Amino acid sequence: MTYDKAELVALDKKYVWHHLTQHNNFELAIYVKGEGMRITDIDGKTYLDAVSGGVWTVNVGYGRKEIVDAVAKQMMEMCYFANGIGNVPTIKFSEKLISKMPGMSRVYLSNSGSEANEKAFKIVRQIGQLKHGGKKTGILYRARDYHGTTIGTLSACGQFERKVQYGPFAPGFYEFPDCDVYRSKFGDCADLGVKMAKQLEEVILTVGPDELGAVIVEPMTAGGGILVPPAGYYETIREICDKYELLLIIDEVVCGLGRTGKWFGYQHFNVQPDIVTMAKGVASGYAPISCTVTTEKVFQDFVNDPADTDAYFRDISTFGGCTSGPAAALANIEIIERENLLENCTKMGDRLLEGLKGLMAKHPIIGDVRGKGLFAGIEIVKDRATKEPIAEAVANAMVGAAKQAGVLIGKTSRSFREFNNTLTLCPALIATEADIDEIVAGIDKAFTTVEQKFGL
Repeated sequence: MTYDKAELVALDKKYVWHHLTQHNNFELAIYVKGEGMRITDIDGKTYLDAVSGGVWTVNVGYGRKEIVDAVAKQMMEMCYFANGIGNVPTIKFSEKLISKMPGMSRVYLSNSGSEANEKAFKIVRQIGQLKHGGKKTGILYRARDYHGTTIGTLSACGQFERKVQYGPFAPGFYEFPDCDVYRSKFGDCADLGVKMAKQLEEVILTVGPDELGAVIVEPMTAGGGILVPPAGYYETIREICDKYELLLIIDEVVCGLGRTGKWFGYQHFNVQPDIVTMAKGVASGYAPISCTVTTEKVFQDFVNDPADTDAYFRDISTFGGCTSGPAAALANIEIIERENLLENCTKMGDRLLEGLKGLMAKHPIIGDVRGKGLFAGIEIVKDRATKEPIAEAVANAMVGAAKQAGVLIGKTSRSFREFNNTLTLCPALIATEADIDEIVAGIDKAFTTVEQKFGL
């Protein structure tokens, strides 16, 4: 298909309000085709997409006819009815999803990660009313974690710049320290995970356990810098939650559906959540869908006397009744199963981390490389000894230089004042050895370009 670029750019600039974009004098890019791991812009230039659609989403790659056909067929049969009524794809998808989540039981559908987390917060708040006399409604969140863009989820946001100018926020949210091993105040010690986790208990005791009903965390911090918790961390978090009767909410919006080499990020750790939220890779971007998944115990707190009009989960998501989402999600899971993409993710993830660590000898501004599966971060610093973060302009230049080299990468962006210095990678789970090598080579070239430009 041919396009009139000038016309499209003019119309875009006249009518479209882009996400996360300063519109004053910006250069517009328009992508017109995706196939596998590659996307093509309106000028015909092709890039290797190492960010899965820009925000960790297209897990099984572009151009999946199987998913498109499943959605089209379902929409012709039955496109929508509010989810107070059953439909076939929701039932089948929920059964399949729960089979990947031992200990979990119930699936509540909505449309985005923000909405999925809002549902989790509402569950906590309502349980506080139903079971605790209006107490235990407070929610603890971790510094550097991100849970969504609504006012409610921003109230639980551990990224300063995400919150700027959006207050006042909802009351009852409390922050506890991050799990950044690279910058740990505890240094390198055998029980680092335990020490980091016990910082949660300190905040609980300060706020008061009777005020608190839940803890929300990303299994591995994504947009806050690709932070992987150390051994013992989540076991201790779980113990603390049990001690003070707190529900543990794990936000799998980024890490879920295979991104880290397991179905869910928390499955790398010895921990059982009470609530799990997910979006992005659930349907790999082929249809909007998110899920709030609970244990049977949490669900049963809402199964009460039908005569009590307040004693059930009085929530709705309009497009949680759209059948295209679960139809796409079911096909997405079947692809991951059939093509053994979890195994491929682990294998290619190891190759990616090995390649990135190999660049450290060549580029001294690389302070740390970390991640799990096809979920990786490169933290750039002025000095390895002091770990002083590089200027955000340098990180931005790296993204641009990588694009010039034909590889699309991401970075921590509009998150912090000081830590917008981590490059982020999340190529599709279908990545081959050649794809991984091309990503590493493109990043290597970008580092050389940027080092020369800034005299580093």
